[in-house]
Amino acid sequence: MFKNEKGFTLIEMLIVLLVISILLIITIPNMSKNSTSVRAKGCEALIKTTEAQVEAYFIDHKVYPDDLSILVEEDYISQEKCPNGKSLVLVDGVVKTIE
Repeated sequence: MFKNEKGFTLIEMLIVLLVISILLIITIPNMSKNSTSVRAKGCEALIKTTEAQVEAYFIDHKVYPDDLSILVEEDYISQEKCPNGKSLVLVDGVVKTIE
């Protein structure tokens, strides 16, 4: 008679699951280590964007803003906080971070 030999055996399925598990074990810790780096880079980008918006405010109003809340109110920027939790402040026309 005819034998139906299509499909996977239990051992083949277990080997595939083992390989997938090993790949997950390797990649997940690397992703969590890189998240702090990504947040730091995001903060650097936000600082540069905010500095550009301070200059845009100066071009529009011929005066620098007193603080960043003015930029938020007038929709120049949408946030005053970095992804890593630090707050942005405007000191003498320069955008800096504080804890």
